[in-house]
Amino acid sequence: ANRFQTFRAFRSRNYRLYFIGQSVSLIGTWMQKTAVSWVIYALTHSTFMLGVTLFASLFPSFLFSLIGGVVSDRYNRYKVLLTTQAASLIQALILAVLILLKHYEVWEILSLSVVLGIINAFDVPARQSLVYEMVQNKSDLPNALALNSSMVNLSRIVGPAIAGVVLESVGNGACFLLNALSFVAVIVSLLMMKLPKYRSEERRVGKECRSRW
Repeated sequence: ANRFQTFRAFRSRNYRLYFIGQSVSLIGTWMQKTAVSWVIYALTHSTFMLGVTLFASLFPSFLFSLIGGVVSDRYNRYKVLLTTQAASLIQALILAVLILLKHYEVWEILSLSVVLGIINAFDVPARQSLVYEMVQNKSDLPNALALNSSMVNLSRIVGPAIAGVVLESVGNGACFLLNALSFVAVIVSLLMMKLPKYRSEERRVGKECRSRW
């Protein structure tokens, strides 16, 4: 019974799909972050450049987070999330190709890190807001948010650990390719969802109410 209570948000099919896809994607993301740090340090042997790389991925998210929140609030969050995941897939694929072909410079990796930071500024608000629509029984929402937090924290441990094994046994290119493939899991899980279409109706009702006032 306690186990069921711990995972009661999984009663919602949409949330189950989201959790599985997002878990794979987050592990891939942390694999890529670890591999990026490894590649940058191998190229520059500079701890300063490691900091610059981290800044390049985080600052755009901070800079555009307000716009991302507005977009998530005004537009279809499901479509926004599909768009950001597709964009993340393209970004990861470009990075993987550059690394696998061994034709890359520091500025290229930094530029792609900036692109990913901008994507995340729109992705995170849409993803967090969409969880509410995924959970059928709203009493399970706190459990869904707790599971999300556990998923994020676990991926921070599992992702770098797997990246270390892959870097040692296969090479850095494999980490980037696996991350690109991980976004396929999210996109497939999103396409398999059956979400309600009441939000467009809510906007229409809201406009009617405002016109009456």
